[in-house]
Amino acid sequence: MSASTLAWRHYRLERKMFWRNPTAAFFSFVLPLIFLVLFGAISSQENLKIIVPGIAGLSVIAATFNKIANQMTFLRDAGVLKRMHGTLLPVGSYLAGVLGNAATNAAVQVAIIVLASRFAFDLGWPKNWVDLVVFTIIGVACFASLGVAFSHVIPNFEAAPAYTNIVFLPMIFISGVFYDVNEVPQFMHDIANALPLVHVINGFSGAFVTGEGLNDLLSDIAVLALWTALGVWGAIRGFRWDSKSD
Repeated sequence: MSASTLAWRHYRLERKMFWRNPTAAFFSFVLPLIFLVLFGAISSQENLKIIVPGIAGLSVIAATFNKIANQMTFLRDAGVLKRMHGTLLPVGSYLAGVLGNAATNAAVQVAIIVLASRFAFDLGWPKNWVDLVVFTIIGVACFASLGVAFSHVIPNFEAAPAYTNIVFLPMIFISGVFYDVNEVPQFMHDIANALPLVHVINGFSGAFVTGEGLNDLLSDIAVLALWTALGVWGAIRGFRWDSKSD
């Protein structure tokens, strides 16, 4: 059986496992919508043009970085990765299934936001669908690789939520998820521009609001490519099948 076929079968298994906890799956998709509804209810039409791209970026990082960092830590602690290593399933096929599952969840969440912005807030359809697709793909690749890499520094699953939130929460607040990042003090603006999330949000802003083409967003793509390369390097370099205590 080819590696691609095994990857597809493991992806299907990951999807089945995801839906075996329907409550958790439901809230995974509804959480971004809750944020959008809450902030949309108190925001002007102009502010919604900031909130919608921001929530889309939040959805991508939550579905990939947070989910994968926690999942990989749990699987390593529980000995699942070690047992998987003893099977004939190639490493690439296994990771492709895990990352594909996270990518699917991120894509569904972005689609929900597109529909909500169109029908609930009357913002219309995205002005640039190419931006939407490209930055969803790049954002997923970037944060998924960083999630795998970051899982290597988490000592155990009990500490995983604290470790991921200490990265996730400051990043969403400093990167302009809920406000215009250009209106913050210069030092915060500089920090935000060094992080990947603000560049995903810039891409979604081009998709939803300004209609800018990819040629106008090349610097954002370059920063995300750099972070993706760093994440892939860290994911491969530090990958372990068993926990540190084994």
